[in-house]
Amino acid sequence: MTRRELDAADITEPALRAAYTRCRELNARHGRTYFLATRLLPLERRSAVHALYGFARWADDIVDDLGRRGTPGERDRLLRCLESDLAHGLRTGTGDEPVVRAVADTAARYGIEHSLFADFLASMRADLTVTDYPTYADLRAYMHGSAAAIGLQMLPVLGTVVPREVAAPHAAALGVAFQLTNFLRDVGEDLDRGRVYLPADLLAAHGVDRPLLEWSRRTGRRDPRVRAALVAAEALTRRVYGEAEAGIDMLDPRVRPCIRTAYTLYSGILDAVADQDYAVLHRRAVVSRRRRAVTAAAGAAQVLRARYRARVEGPAPTAGGAVLQWKGPAR
Repeated sequence: MTRRELDAADITEPALRAAYTRCRELNARHGRTYFLATRLLPLERRSAVHALYGFARWADDIVDDLGRRGTPGERDRLLRCLESDLAHGLRTGTGDEPVVRAVADTAARYGIEHSLFADFLASMRADLTVTDYPTYADLRAYMHGSAAAIGLQMLPVLGTVVPREVAAPHAAALGVAFQLTNFLRDVGEDLDRGRVYLPADLLAAHGVDRPLLEWSRRTGRRDPRVRAALVAAEALTRRVYGEAEAGIDMLDPRVRPCIRTAYTLYSGILDAVADQDYAVLHRRAVVSRRRRAVTAAAGAAQVLRARYRARVEGPAPTAGGAVLQWKGPAR
């Protein structure tokens, strides 16, 4: 499928094809849920999504996976090297790292704002020194770069049937909802890295602080205060999903099944957390293979229906009567 995706996207240069293939491998290995949804996209747009995710995964690996082997200073040096390589790549279309070459090419093809990558890397750098967030407002400021920026990077690739600025807040909210889901699912693993992403004011409202979380993680014992705080975190996350959902119908009809599938699968992680009675400090909540398969099958059926409607009816007009169709990558 990789070759077909690259051919459909008109990516012909061998080294660039290899760079995009590397990003696809990172997506497949690290983003099981998201990779499954990405396969529902039109062929010509998948490589760009793999590039965006692959770059984000590469930077995140510098911060997290190397954290057990490298000092904060060493990780900061690697992150700054990546930032420098990206800045050069965005100017010239090249890069030392394959993921940089692919994402720079994607940014050029789709006219993605360079500032979104700078915002993302700023949040990655914060992970080297910031270990908790006093308020939800503080956390949202961090997530602007780490999550909302990803949603905004994706928007030009996906295409919209409304002016992009109308869809942008919903795309940003979807990125935030996905990351809040990860924070809730991974609260135990993040504690092991020395971080607490659940905001301290939310925890304190239920009598929870870091020492209590660490005690529960260390001993395997439950505490009703911790459960109450996790229930509140789930409710907060579902509200953000509500902010995001309206934006799905603002997207190009051909990409909606992919995003709706990702929406369903990721919000399903919240269901899994609740089904396990919020035991996220002690085991990871996952969506079952059966549920993933059923959701993906439903998404595939939506893709077929969308393609049929597009052939029979043509593109749907916006409220103003104009059609904002995806025109292919910018040159």
